[in-house]
Amino acid sequence: MGVVGRAIVEVSSKLTGVVANLVQEETNGSSRLGTFLFPFLAFFLGNLTPDGQYPWGNLTDLGNNQYTESPATGAVRTYDFVISRGLIAPDGYQRDVLLVNGAFPGPLIEANWGDMIVVNVFNNISFPEEGTAMHWHGFLQEDTPWDDGAPGVSQCPIAPGKSYTYEFKASLYGTSWYHAHYSAQYAGGIVGPIVVHGPTQAKYDIDLGPVMLSDWYHRPYFDLIKDMLAPGGSPSVPSDNNLINGKMNFDCDTAGAAGDKTPCTPNAGISKFKFQTGKTHRLRLVNSGADGVQRFSIDGHTMTVIANDFVPVKPYNVTAISLAVGQRADVLVTANAAGSDPKSAFWMRSDLAKCSAAKQPFALAAVYYDQADPETAPSSQPWADAGDPDSTCGASDDLDKREPLYPIPVRGEPAVTREMKIEAYRNASDVFLFLFDGVSARVDYNHPALDMVMKGNMSFPEVSNVKDFGSAKTVRVVVINKGPGPHPMHLHGYNFYVLSSGPGDWDGKTIVRPSNPVRRDSEIVRPHGHLVLQFDANNPGIWAFHCHIGWHASGGFVASFLTQPDEVRRRWGGDRMPGKMEQVCREWDAWSQNTVVDQIDSGT
Repeated sequence: MGVVGRAIVEVSSKLTGVVANLVQEETNGSSRLGTFLFPFLAFFLGNLTPDGQYPWGNLTDLGNNQYTESPATGAVRTYDFVISRGLIAPDGYQRDVLLVNGAFPGPLIEANWGDMIVVNVFNNISFPEEGTAMHWHGFLQEDTPWDDGAPGVSQCPIAPGKSYTYEFKASLYGTSWYHAHYSAQYAGGIVGPIVVHGPTQAKYDIDLGPVMLSDWYHRPYFDLIKDMLAPGGSPSVPSDNNLINGKMNFDCDTAGAAGDKTPCTPNAGISKFKFQTGKTHRLRLVNSGADGVQRFSIDGHTMTVIANDFVPVKPYNVTAISLAVGQRADVLVTANAAGSDPKSAFWMRSDLAKCSAAKQPFALAAVYYDQADPETAPSSQPWADAGDPDSTCGASDDLDKREPLYPIPVRGEPAVTREMKIEAYRNASDVFLFLFDGVSARVDYNHPALDMVMKGNMSFPEVSNVKDFGSAKTVRVVVINKGPGPHPMHLHGYNFYVLSSGPGDWDGKTIVRPSNPVRRDSEIVRPHGHLVLQFDANNPGIWAFHCHIGWHASGGFVASFLTQPDEVRRRWGGDRMPGKMEQVCREWDAWSQNTVVDQIDSGT
């Protein structure tokens, strides 16, 4: 897979133009990400309290456990999202996409640690109609498991013409994103950034906000899944381009040479960032793609990593960083390169790892110091390690390097240990599918697993791939990957400890830094390797655990972890079940009784 023999310095001159031939509305709708019009972010929302404290009080990242000491600010941040189709050209190649409030990427959700977030999602997808559901990546959803947004797991999909209100607490802080969790729908454009402001030891001057990195496809997501899951289909789904904040140029000649008559504009426009000379900037990196591992760098600038996912870490320096799908990193960058010449300009780069299926793997954006000409292309050169550095397919930085700022030791022997193998096979119809712990999953949109638990029905169909951990307080999961590709594993509802990650099988005893192991919600299992996770199963609910490559999840690479089922029934069973859960299912049932739901994949 991937592009053979490529080198980072071989980016085509047809991709490096900085004078845009399309206006922002043509490339990204109402989004202002990637332009100088996107404002710097404040350090927090609102004002200091009357006694001079931050909204989260005197809590700190170094001195407080965010899992047990989350504040309650009383503030509510409300957003209205309309999901609809639209015609845009993020890289110059015009295509029908799915938009949030007419924007790609969608609007920024912003809150303070301890705020409540309320999002009213209206499904206006038409011609054709589709269901939808929205997942708030990395949010624990404590006491709100029905608002996790995984259809068939935590809720019924939102029917066309209907709405659903998600309401949840920002109990963690940092950088994340939201995305559709209905089939591989988010690959069609339903994504956007989330920033939760919280305490930090890090010193910086300017918060530049989200930097979203995403592979991009010129065909609709449903057509790609249909081809992948056809008899004889291939699990490799090559992307057509790679974007930074939803923008990149594209060599339109390649489409024309293939006989494609779709309107395509060369030099559509790349993202641009303004650095203030001598100042330190915070960048919030998100891999919001459907497949590829991203390798991010800025020519001439060292980055200091201060957070991975929603976990502040002890600062460490890199010149390039790898992010698998779903992973985030907050980095600090000081504008002091080239002798701090205020007329300097530099390339920002994000390259898809060589093992990621990609026709054009390079993404570029331009960074301009104060007095630089924003219509002149940078001439900077990449760092030596800016490309894919080794054979790990972009596996994240060594576990030894990534140490959480607030130390939490892993508990001793877990109550439950489960080994889960990743396998692939072709069924009797010659359709390629994934097996995860022996099952190729398929959810039931009309009977979500959480709904079943609340109603006292624990007879889950085998194909739902529900793993019931009962009353176990700690769970260890050993993921074994015998295949040639990487898999970014994401667990809903929890941050997990990463105990071990490496080639081959786990030896059953090695735990990296048990006094303070890596914590996060997404971690890659490398090709022919293992990943050992552990989590404290103290969040009652049912939580998806899946590969975050959209095409792999569609191919059945999904499981669900049921934790504390007795507590689920005690809190929300019977007439205590939230009314909106029943309402969204009634609306979905009514729509699906009169419409054939074309669920050709796992569904979530």
